[in-house]
This record gives sequence, C-alpha cells and structure tokens, in this order.
Amino acid sequence: PAKRAQSPGILLLNAQGRSHRPLKLLTVQELAEWLKSSPSDHPVILDVRENWELATASLPSVLHIPMGEVPDRLGDIPRDRPVVCLCHHGMRSYQVGLYLLNQGYEPVYNLTGGIHAWSTHIDPQCPVY
Repeated sequence: PAKRAQSPGILLLNAQGRSHRPLKLLTVQELAEWLKSSPSDHPVILDVRENWELATASLPSVLHIPMGEVPDRLGDIPRDRPVVCLCHHGMRSYQVGLYLLNQGYEPVYNLTGGIHAWSTHIDPQCPVY
C-alpha cells in the first residue's frame, strides 16, 4: 500500500489496566492518498451511518452497515484487509472501531472528522449536511 503517515492511536485499557491494540486515527488527506494506490491495496471503508445519511453524502465503494447492525453483521466485514470506519463526524465510527478491535479485527482506523471532513477538505462535490 501507499506509505501513509501514522496518526497517533487511541490507547485502550482492559479491565486489568493492560493496554490493547490502539485504534488508529486516519485523516481524510491520508485516506485520499491511500485510495490513489492500487485497488487491491485499498482498505474496507465501513460506513456506519444511517441509510438517509448515506443517501445524502457518501464515498464510492463503501461497505454500508449502520452502527446498530454491526454486531449482527460481523461476517460481512472482511478480516483480510484494513478497515477504515466512517460516520458523519467520527464519533460513531470511533465506537465501532473499538468494537472491531475487541472482536479481533486489525488494523482498524477511525476516519477523523468523518464524511464532513471529506466534504470540506477533499471533495467539495460531496454534500455537507
């Protein structure tokens, strides 16, 4: 894959106070660069927003699973590719990213600023809502 700057991750602690794998943070600029690489190197972009949000603004080729359906649809999320979680501003995707890490997915990234940051900084044709 394309070389990406590593944003600081979020440190997770389990009940015993030991650290888990960090949830990596990815900027929209880093994702845009990554998507310039060969499609076989692209991450799975997991969009956890609701249907109406996806209809309002979206990235191409996302895997759409609303946040509330993720636990029941883990089998739909590939384990052999990096996963980038995406929502409106990055809060729901952050929670889903933590959940995926706890389910053994790795690496998992949270898209900082979500689709709003993508619309603002990368693709002005993508509506802001």
